[in-house]
Amino acid sequence: MLDRITPVILTRNEEENIERTLARLTWAREVVVVDSESTDETATIARRFVNVRLSQRAFDTHAAQWTFAVSQVTTEWMLTLDADYIVPEDFVNEISSLDPPPDVAGYEAAFTYAINGRPLRATLYTPRVVLLRRGAFEIWQDGHTQRVRVHDRVLRLQARLIHDDRKSLRRFIERQRIYMRREAEKLRATPWRNLPLSGRIRKLRVASPFFILPYVLLAKRAILDGSAGLRYAYERFLAESILSIELFRSRGRRHR
Repeated sequence: MLDRITPVILTRNEEENIERTLARLTWAREVVVVDSESTDETATIARRFVNVRLSQRAFDTHAAQWTFAVSQVTTEWMLTLDADYIVPEDFVNEISSLDPPPDVAGYEAAFTYAINGRPLRATLYTPRVVLLRRGAFEIWQDGHTQRVRVHDRVLRLQARLIHDDRKSLRRFIERQRIYMRREAEKLRATPWRNLPLSGRIRKLRVASPFFILPYVLLAKRAILDGSAGLRYAYERFLAESILSIELFRSRGRRHR
């Protein structure tokens, strides 16, 4: 099965992460990396790996960038990864033994979230479909990120991927400012009745940052993970605070 799978990764200034990610993909005949014109060493690092095919494309939206990346794949299946995803050995072993029936279009995986290499007990990071059959899905933009609509059956993988972003807190904040501006636009455009509970809490503007902190620390038990758990809770608090600020700004613009 492994020779039927092409890992696909999008990058933008990922020099802190990309080498660790690509080092776990030497089993793949080819890895497709689409770089959004990074200004750091991301592209240089990626070119060191003999199985990497690097393309560079100016970023417009996540959905458009992923659609372009998928168009570069020639194998039947693709493993869609972020630049801070680590593919452990048990995950490789599981996908190598797969024998997908014709009506299966994708496989979903859960994640172990790590802070600087230390895994957390639980996080807000939800499972997602990562292994996809070419031509059996479509990608669309939803707020700040892309979503995948799979046309046929999706099965669940037992092994987990690892999310371990090593970028600085400053970079995290810069990225969240961009993401949450788009998320605020989505929340403004979506009627209250069509939002999930999390979206309704966010749309209240003030509630979300103060809800997320105790929820992550206590309900998700991050407080038991020491400094890594505190860092994760702080990051989530910052992200929700940035979103609240964007929602207040958008409200102010409407009343001018």
